[in-house]
Amino acid sequence: MTNQPDLEERSDYAAVGGGPAIAAVVDRFYVLVLADDRLRGFFDGVEMVRLKRHQVALVSQVMGGPVSYAGRDLREAHEGMSISPEDFVSVAEHLVTALTDAGVEPAIIDRVVATIAGTEADIVETRPAAG
Repeated sequence: MTNQPDLEERSDYAAVGGGPAIAAVVDRFYVLVLADDRLRGFFDGVEMVRLKRHQVALVSQVMGGPVSYAGRDLREAHEGMSISPEDFVSVAEHLVTALTDAGVEPAIIDRVVATIAGTEADIVETRPAAG
């Protein structure tokens, strides 16, 4: 008898391989994002090592890992960046690609995407109607 939790009890974080696997996904994610002409400009002057560290913590927390995101509030961190709904979708698509490339199960990807979708209101800047 092993002390291994059965699959139902195991977190998504453990299922994907923990911190090293999430760090690899985040690295791949930023390769994709920075190669995207629509998104690259959002990262001009950004300290990428620090940003990646925060992103690993955030994704780890979303996946039920033992890590807690301690960065700035998402709304505060993205304020004034003029991120459109289309930009948000592009970023989410790159995350899905990075997770898929890493062999993450579709059910886990769906849970991550559902959680990320819930942050859209904090990240996307709504523009006042012209008038």
